[in-house]
Amino acid sequence: MRTIRLVAYHAGQCDPKKCTSRRLERLGLMTFVPRPSALPNGAVFLTPEADRALSPADGARAVRRGLAIVDVSWKRGKFPKVPQAVARALPYLLAANPVNYGKPFVLSSVEAMAAALVIFGRPEEARAILSKFTWGAQFLALNREPLDAYAQAEDSAGVVRAQADFI
Repeated sequence: MRTIRLVAYHAGQCDPKKCTSRRLERLGLMTFVPRPSALPNGAVFLTPEADRALSPADGARAVRRGLAIVDVSWKRGKFPKVPQAVARALPYLLAANPVNYGKPFVLSSVEAMAAALVIFGRPEEARAILSKFTWGAQFLALNREPLDAYAQAEDSAGVVRAQADFI
């Protein structure tokens, strides 16, 4: 099975020592692009401003085109539009990173990517990227039930229905 290519535009707004996407890039697990418009055409783009929830149905597209994010600070950044990609929002999940521990929807880049990988039925890929962080396994433990439910859904509507059990 081919691994999903992880791609990001990094806006340079966060503390480089705490930035999860920078660590993934340094380790060769993520590729950075110079601007949002350079994210892969047709990629699954994780953004909280999407109209549709991410679901297992998006997995095949991610295998073909990649999984993309824009790394901006939750406090300072705006999420740019990336019209060449397919925007999807993650469902309800809790952050496990030390900066936002326990906060719903405020995930680090690695948490967002790992959540998508689990929803796509690729938990081993999610564990591989989370293993680079001392708190990584805690993210999966904290969100085990919702992630299992979302991974069992057929489509975006099913994910939204499953999410209602956890909010």
